[in-house]
Amino acid sequence: MDLQIVNKLNTHESPSPDKAAREFLEEKGLSLEELKAKALRVSRILDDFYGRPLWYERRDPLSELVLTFLSQATSDTNSHRAFESLRSRFPDWAEVAEAPTEAVVDAIRSGGLANQKAPRIQAVLREIHSTEGEYSLDRLHGFSTEDAVVYLKQFHGVGPKTLACVLLFSMGRPVLPVDTHVHRVTTRLRLVPPRTSADRAHSLLQTLIPPYETYAFHVRFIRHGRRICHSQKPECPVCPLLEECPEGQRRLGLSFDEEESAKGINSKLKTHN
Repeated sequence: MDLQIVNKLNTHESPSPDKAAREFLEEKGLSLEELKAKALRVSRILDDFYGRPLWYERRDPLSELVLTFLSQATSDTNSHRAFESLRSRFPDWAEVAEAPTEAVVDAIRSGGLANQKAPRIQAVLREIHSTEGEYSLDRLHGFSTEDAVVYLKQFHGVGPKTLACVLLFSMGRPVLPVDTHVHRVTTRLRLVPPRTSADRAHSLLQTLIPPYETYAFHVRFIRHGRRICHSQKPECPVCPLLEECPEGQRRLGLSFDEEESAKGINSKLKTHN
């Protein structure tokens, strides 16, 4: 593992553990320490299966924020295409904020839902300019992670996932974004209780993941959700996490036992191959 990457993610602490999240787990009869251990086990399994992704610096915080708005309900390919189109049409963020909304809609049309995304992007750009006096979020680099979270929450449309994407991808801060894939896979693994909302899952999962695991955890779980743990018809028989997954074992008619050995699970799986 690249020590520079680990050190970057360890430079700043994760946001303080959510007391409400801890109480929620206790109410569900779940042990925080056991869940932390399980989170690390599944992380190591996915490391071996997919390889370990390494964090790298990408865009400035404001650019990452706009890209995150564009990424909602579309593919990475489409959102990046829309972002490049927007920057090509309007090289300066002030131009985006001041342009007719129809022109911004046209520039980001390839990203989908352009009629909804364009006014939201313009509104948040104006809010940021009103607060900062410029079209920039570079001042966040001087904030603690916890203060940066609080700061970003003030802007309309910036929720837990959006601010986490900005802080993790742009600044290397250990704040975990929970998208639909991360939410689905962690719920099936029972790292979060069933029927837990995505917003609640952010605070629950944040308490389980050490800072140095945040980026890799996010990327691996997205990859796993796309390749194997599909929303419909997950490929449970070939899943490397089956030993840890109550939902996968239920789907295959296998009993789930946290203490059951890999050998025992594998012997049962032979009947499904």
